[in-house]
Amino acid sequence: MGVSVSVGVIKFNYCIKKQQQDVMGFLAANKIEFEECDIAANEANRKWMRENVPEESRPATGNPLPPQIFNETKYCGNYEAFFDAREENAVYAFLGLTAPPGSKEAEAQAKKGAQQ
Repeated sequence: MGVSVSVGVIKFNYCIKKQQQDVMGFLAANKIEFEECDIAANEANRKWMRENVPEESRPATGNPLPPQIFNETKYCGNYEAFFDAREENAVYAFLGLTAPPGSKEAEAQAKKGAQQ
């Protein structure tokens, strides 16, 4: 399966819809294969997402909201963690993937390795 993004259509929640579009748009633009897992229309997807978001990453009350990002069964994070990784040019590391040669992230990793 690889990278999956748990999404859901939540009526009247523009912020969540925009975050979902932001994650999926970034992945598509960077040719990172992913699967969109709709938690609104599929109870099994919703149950799986809720069971696989680690306790320390859950909100104080209620259930985790989309988007939640996974690589296979490994939890990568929510939108805020994705956004931080994107700002730091570390999305591939965030997703548990190898950055492609020539990418900003690969260049940053090479530079960091040369300094050590």
